[in-house]
Parts: sequence; C-alpha cells; structure tokens
Amino acid sequence: MNKLVQITPRDMVAVALCPLKAGEAVSYGAGEIAPLSDIPMGHKVALRDIGQGEPVIKYGFPIGSATEPIPAGSHVHTHNLHTLLSGALEYEYRPTHPVQEKREPATFMGYPRKLGRPGIRNELWIIPTVGCVNDNAQALAKLAQKFVGGSVEGVYAFPHPYGCSQMGGDQENTRQALANLATHPNAGGVLLLGLGCENSGVNEIIPRMGDYDPERFRFLVCQDVEDEFEAGLKLIEELARRMQKDTRVPCPASELVVGLKCGGSDGLSGITANPTIGVFSDLLTSMGGSTILTEVPEMFGAETILMGRCADEALFDKTVHLINDFKGYFESYHMPVYENPSPGNKAGGITTLEDKALGCTQKSGSSAVRGVLKYAEKVEDPGLNLLSAPGNDLVASTALSLSGAQLVLFSTGRGTPFGCPVPTVKIASNSPLAQKKHNWIDFDAGRLLSGKTLDELGQELMALVLAIASGETRTRNEINGFHDLAIFKQGVTL
Repeated sequence: MNKLVQITPRDMVAVALCPLKAGEAVSYGAGEIAPLSDIPMGHKVALRDIGQGEPVIKYGFPIGSATEPIPAGSHVHTHNLHTLLSGALEYEYRPTHPVQEKREPATFMGYPRKLGRPGIRNELWIIPTVGCVNDNAQALAKLAQKFVGGSVEGVYAFPHPYGCSQMGGDQENTRQALANLATHPNAGGVLLLGLGCENSGVNEIIPRMGDYDPERFRFLVCQDVEDEFEAGLKLIEELARRMQKDTRVPCPASELVVGLKCGGSDGLSGITANPTIGVFSDLLTSMGGSTILTEVPEMFGAETILMGRCADEALFDKTVHLINDFKGYFESYHMPVYENPSPGNKAGGITTLEDKALGCTQKSGSSAVRGVLKYAEKVEDPGLNLLSAPGNDLVASTALSLSGAQLVLFSTGRGTPFGCPVPTVKIASNSPLAQKKHNWIDFDAGRLLSGKTLDELGQELMALVLAIASGETRTRNEINGFHDLAIFKQGVTL
C-alpha cells in the first residue's frame, strides 16, 4: 500500500494515506520525502520549501497561502495555512466544453407513477403541515405499522418545527418543501395532516403540489374532527389498501435522480469516496439519468471549475448567482462567509474551505452542468444539476430529496448514522471507518488505496444503487429505521 499521494503533478503537498512517522522517508509519484514530524492519516505534508505568503497548491489549484515559511517535510495545516477566499466575486464564462459518450441505460425495478418518475420505494408518508401536530403524526405512524407488508414497504411520519410563525420567502420555502415532499415518487400514499389555524395549512400546500394522483392522497385537518386518530387511521387504511395493488416493473436508469452529498469529510474524501461518486455521476448521466450536487458554501473556492462546465452562458449566469447569492445570505446575517471547515473536517486533515471545496466537487465527476436549481425546485433537465442549499448534512440531504432525488449518495470520512426522507447511501473514504462503523456504512471507497481502481469502484457503486433502487437491498439508515426531515430555515420566527 502507498503511504503518500500527490494528487496532481503541480501539487506542493501530498496526503498521508496512513499515519507517517517523523524521519521515516516515504515515496510519492515524483520522489521521496521524510516528514519532519508525525503526520496523521489524511493530513498534508509539504513536498518542497514554501515561502511565507506563497499560494499552496493541492488538486492542481490553490487551497490557501502559507502564513509562515514551510520547510519541505512539514505538516501543512491550520497552524501555517490560511484561506485566500473573500466576498462576492465577478466571474467570466470560460467554457471547458466537456464531452460525454452516451450509454444505453441500465434498468432497475421501480414503482411506476401516473404522474412523474417511478419510485424506488412504496412507502406511506404522514406529513404534518405544522409542528403543532408532530406528535399526532408520529402517533398515527406507530398505530399504522399494522398496515406494513406486501407492497406497503413502510409507514413514516416526518415531523418538523415549521409551518406557522413564518413570513415571506421563509414561509414560502416551507410550503413548497412540504408540497414537494408530498409528491415525491417514493411515497405510494400520503396523508397530509394539518391543525387548522396555521399559516401553511393543508389548503396552502395543495395548490403548490401541481398535478397529483388523487388516489394516492388523503387530507385531514385535526381541528375539524372529534378524534383525529380514528379519522386518520381510516384514511391511512384506505391508502394502504390502494398501495397493495402496486408492483415493481422494469424502469430505465434514465428515470433515476440521485443526490450527491458529503459530510464529516476527511483528507481522503477528495481522493477516494468523492471521486468514486464522480465516476458514478458520469455513468448515470451518460445513461440519461440525473444527479444533483448541493451544499453551495462548500463550492466556494472550486466554483470556477463548475462554471467552466456549464453547458451554456445562461447556466453560467445562474451559477454565478447561486454562489454570490449564498455569500449574500451569510453577509445579510453579519456572519463570516468562510466559517468552514468544521472541527471534524480539520481533525481529518482538511485545512481551508478551498481544500474542502476542491475535494467536495469531485463528486460531480466531469460531465457538463445541465441545470441550476433554486431551493425546493424539482429537477427537469437530465444530467448534472447544481442545487441551492447549505452544507448542513440533514438540511442539504433533505433538499436533494425535495428536488426529486429518489436516493442520496453520502460520502464521509468520519461516519454518521442519519438518514434523510429517501435511502441515504453512506460511502466511507477509508476502510478503517467502514470496518468500525459497519452498522452505518454501505460502501467502502477506501479500497481504492488497497488495489481497486476508480472505474471498478464506480461500477460497483452503480450496481449497488441499482440494487437499492430495485428493492433488493436496503441502506443502513433504512435498516436502522432512521428517516429525518430538515427544512431550510431562512427567516425570522414570529
């Protein structure tokens, strides 16, 4: 096994693939270096002397500047490297014109819907329109477990604290988010549960759902009935009876929408897990399917790469707004734009936001950007899409599902157990994590360091996604029963 990797020939630093001991020479692509101190796995070591103020290159791009002279062999991290990023920028469209060979789509066994894409699950969802009825929704879900079986693959409630005491665009985000969740193809039946006096009640959500199949929906306002549990169970039974008629049929992979997300990243995420997801993204989009890359703050520092891959200038302009508008969001709350990476990221070897962003965007592969989406806007164009949402794991993963992702690929170097409203595939950047937290992790991308190739891992990941989409296997979050919802809060609370 190699102990050190220089990602591109331009790089001034290499990444430790295992813990390195001070003074023990290790080889990399172009030579050999002896670390001056112990280097933790995932962390960076200088390959040559770096002057104070000099940009430090990794992934072929600057990840910050040296805050002091850095001798060859030194540990390069927060003590001697600082971001070069600043506020909103002006950009110029310099297209790179990526070319992608089209492939015949693979197939999966999905649930066809009268309207929209097929579902990869046939679940019954209870969606409260306001936090006041969260407990009612969860109690109904518990009572309704007796209907699970056959084609009813699960009954889940999705509590959240919103739906009232919100204003303007913030309230509209919640309404559209709930409407998108209700019309998600993985839901074979939906009970929309309201209170009756909230701002974002049932009658506000229905018009935002667009065309929907009335056979798959029931609506209940708790203040309108004497016993909401009796009334709710009756409606749920009607939905479950209808769902038992549903069967899986062959569907082309061009009907798949897959969300791309990373969280709890480490220094290996941009070398193993995220590039593996990038290979998958290129495979799926070459078949006419769609992928969605989000967590905009973690594009800062790598945005020009994505901008150059925009299929036309109109998409470039949208991407510029995507980036600068999110910076404006931070500034409107008088918050620093570059308050990143997290403590866990730093412990794993990521130093600056550029370092994190250049690794994060590896998930997008190399294909052209075909769509740029607002929060809670559904995917329309096949190919790679960019979505406006923050970096927070659950908020961003929820946003991917609200835009139509039937499942989410989630890379991690630190490990996390959560699941969003759709199957959430956890991809470990390193094999020790995959072995230690096998109850969280679905796929070990760390095998890249022990002989597997990126192409082999990308093909394996595609096979796993098709198996999950076909219902042949379930993700760890599904097995553990973890299904959570987090709506993006953007305004004041009354």
